[in-house]
Amino acid sequence: MAKSYRIPTVLSAEELTDKAFHRASKITVNGTNALDTKKKTTLAKITASGDIVKDTFVGYVNKFPRIEKDDDFFPELVDLVIGIDKYKKSLGAMNWAANKTEKIKTEALRNVRRSKDGSVIDSVRSSFYGRLSSIIRQVKNELEFLQECKNKFRALPAVDSNVATLVVAGFPNVGKSKLVSTLSSATPEIAPYPFTTKGIVIGHMDDDWRKYQIIDTPGLLDRSIDERNAIEKQAILALRYLTNVMIIVIDPSETCGYSMEKQLALLDSIKRGFEGIPIIVAESKSDIMTTDSDNIHFSAETGENMDILRKTIVDELRKIRFEEE
Repeated sequence: MAKSYRIPTVLSAEELTDKAFHRASKITVNGTNALDTKKKTTLAKITASGDIVKDTFVGYVNKFPRIEKDDDFFPELVDLVIGIDKYKKSLGAMNWAANKTEKIKTEALRNVRRSKDGSVIDSVRSSFYGRLSSIIRQVKNELEFLQECKNKFRALPAVDSNVATLVVAGFPNVGKSKLVSTLSSATPEIAPYPFTTKGIVIGHMDDDWRKYQIIDTPGLLDRSIDERNAIEKQAILALRYLTNVMIIVIDPSETCGYSMEKQLALLDSIKRGFEGIPIIVAESKSDIMTTDSDNIHFSAETGENMDILRKTIVDELRKIRFEEE
């Protein structure tokens, strides 16, 4: 299920280093004498800089979503767009860096407390700063990758895999957009979607107390799956996990610009790619032309047979809801 995550902006290695040391540079703690002042100030500087870095790393681990590979739309989509293995490895690097920071901080604080020599205290602090900088540098690439991940998470479509979903397929200009708008209880939203040029179209349909999702993916299911490259096929696989019922719209008038031969070939391709998914085949633009097929003939423009088509769709979606409940 896609969610809206409150993911923080990820600092670069340089930004995190500057933040930690700038904060530490402002700290002064008065003691009973010069040595005591140096010791207390150094303890405070090490604690502050170490905690800033550690807490930042821990914050990324806790605030980025935990994604596991399974048979679900959102993890598949995340794997497609981001790469779950690399994503988990980067979060693992944050966890390592947080633990390593805490370890060297504890060690440095212990050495400062034990020392009675001002020069040794300065040396411990300098060494700690160097080691802290080194830890941050070691995860520089992972920090950059996580910032990219944040931007990509924000661009993922807000679809809900726990709501019974109708996916609309067919060539451009066959009447899909009009159908989605007519079926939807409100104006459909356009959201980003990887590997489509126009974005994913998300509508919702009310049925008593139930609500269903209607999705059209321009640029993804408008040509044979066999013609797709590996990445596009993976995107279709992700979509397959979301699809509970599919409607394939065919334009027998061919005013869409595609012959019936090509449209039927696309129909066969989609059926093979979505085997096991209930598929409704409906012929649009019945106000222009109808055939003698057994498919539902409708016109979203005039409303002809829209009630029949809607009932057919809802009957199939109700089965999905009944199984889930």
